[in-house]
Amino acid sequence: MLEFPHLGGLGSSVIHLWMITGIALILPSIVDRTNDRHRAALFTIAFFLAIRYAWWRLTETLAPVGLTIDFLASGSLFALEMLSLVGSLSAFVIMSRVKLRSDEATEHAGWWNGPEPKVAILIATYNEDKDVLERTIVGSRSLRHQNKEVIVLDDSRRDWLRDFCDQLGVRYMRRPDNKGAKAGNINHALARLAEDAVPPDFVAVLDADFVPHRGFLSRTLALFHDPDVGLVQTPQHFFNPDPIQHNFGLSRSYPDEQRFFFDHMQPSRDGWGIAFCCGTSSVCRMSALQDIGGLPTESVTEDFLLTLALQNKGWRTVYLAEPLTEGLAPEGLREYVTQRARWCLGLMQIARSSLGPFAKSNLRLRDRWSVIDSVFYWLTTFPFRIAAILFPLLYWYGNITVVDARLPDVISYFGCYYIWIIVILNILSRGMVVPILNDVSQLIGAIPISRAAIVGLFRPHGHPFSVTAKGGDRSRIVVQWQMMMPFLLGFLATFVGLWLGVVSDRFAFNDAGDGKWVILFWTLYNLVVLGVTSLACIEMPRTEIHVADRPERVTFRSGADEWGLWITSLTMDTVRLRGAVFPTETRGTIEIEGVPGEVGAYVIASTADGARVQLLPDSAQRDAFFVRFYAEGNAPGVSNVRATALISDLMERFSFSNR
Repeated sequence: MLEFPHLGGLGSSVIHLWMITGIALILPSIVDRTNDRHRAALFTIAFFLAIRYAWWRLTETLAPVGLTIDFLASGSLFALEMLSLVGSLSAFVIMSRVKLRSDEATEHAGWWNGPEPKVAILIATYNEDKDVLERTIVGSRSLRHQNKEVIVLDDSRRDWLRDFCDQLGVRYMRRPDNKGAKAGNINHALARLAEDAVPPDFVAVLDADFVPHRGFLSRTLALFHDPDVGLVQTPQHFFNPDPIQHNFGLSRSYPDEQRFFFDHMQPSRDGWGIAFCCGTSSVCRMSALQDIGGLPTESVTEDFLLTLALQNKGWRTVYLAEPLTEGLAPEGLREYVTQRARWCLGLMQIARSSLGPFAKSNLRLRDRWSVIDSVFYWLTTFPFRIAAILFPLLYWYGNITVVDARLPDVISYFGCYYIWIIVILNILSRGMVVPILNDVSQLIGAIPISRAAIVGLFRPHGHPFSVTAKGGDRSRIVVQWQMMMPFLLGFLATFVGLWLGVVSDRFAFNDAGDGKWVILFWTLYNLVVLGVTSLACIEMPRTEIHVADRPERVTFRSGADEWGLWITSLTMDTVRLRGAVFPTETRGTIEIEGVPGEVGAYVIASTADGARVQLLPDSAQRDAFFVRFYAEGNAPGVSNVRATALISDLMERFSFSNR
């Protein structure tokens, strides 16, 4: 470690940290996020700091080699940490490039120069409610691309859904069994579509809860100007907050957990030519699907495997980073964790499949690296998160030193690396990495995901397909005690260990020397993370609310009277008006932009400056509401952290008055 003799070890390490911080402060003004050279320079420094940190950990922080519990503990933690670091280094390489294709899509719009290509829009459904399906069907019918056919693929064989599709004028398909789950459902539809008099040129895939924006097809089809492109993937956006956002009241200040992947990691993967299909919100060339024999069924994450199968035959997958669909994020913690455990299991199945990284195939080296990178993410990130909670307890209860380090060295080697990574990730992602919240989002699913990773790697098949439940009643506070219990026990064990170390001579170990400061900080940080994770397991009530994007003028008529009022919030069923006070039960009509005719309405509650009004739309007006809410406008939610609002939201959530 470079030292400044007149400052001493601690002073020198603080100077190192300030140097890194000082450089970081000027980076936002000189770094171009879209410039690959700038990105490569940032991650080259990160790579150097990571290797420097790893060498220090190996040579100076481990217990002496021997058949001792100290060496076993410190060595196993080091091994887990280094495996996780390898995954991070792989991610750094991926993020050193970025590919944005919006200009390409604009340049090649309408490249076919003739009749529009025919597109089949496949909506795969298993157990979704009518309300969920209706908005997806209506949104699909409202796409600007005219030569399309909307097809609902019902794997629950529901007669009411068949009749509903007939009522809406869309095609309905069912099959006699559920073999192959979602992939099998889509393959059954592809076989039937191939028998049509005029088969589709392209196939769009939507989950039952995902609504396409009106330009979804016209923008994605533009990228098929390249005859080698087999699939175009777009990001998934969500009009409801995920459980972490919602349970902490952060929907206006903190992005959903998927935003980093879809807005930043996928464009970087596309820069290397390894973007992959994520299922819904994708469009595929029909001839490419026929070339590979339909969707592969060797994995429950058939989407990623589809990209590999296409590439194996020479078809490229590209990524269009535009908000062109929006859907339902898992609303409950159980569903949220189950979904991610299924993704993890699917990646392990792919790793063991005929298109795995070590299998004999036509895949490029970079495609094999892509799979290995994903396996490392699932197999190391979450077990290491558990280890980070458990290993400090070995010191407090057993005097086992897992990290033998001087405080100045920790600041210089770990502190500089950590600060640099946080800074550059936030520069490139516009401030999406918030340390404690990021740790909570990983820890909350760490146990089932780690189990899925290990079991899936050694026994990849024989696991049931778990459908992610969407919608349903979320009107009550629900405490997920079973999920919370490991975090509560971890918090209690950590707190008691710290308390015993402070007040009891028996547990006041001094063998760790300076390393005790490391354990102390580590323990305090774990208490915060465990406490916040436990609170995340308290699920707050949900209601679907759509606030007007901008102040909007409307006309309210009742009898011969007419008022010009302002909308302050609007949902499918109600509207809040400001500008005049009305008695309860006042009946009338409202003219709303984009909705045909006048919508019937009556006042259900008076407010100080207006009224809350129940809407009574007919079927055409209801469809217009669906289009307005879900198929038009920009991406829902927030795409980057709003620091001031985040602090305000967290203070409100954790205040005693709010409880």
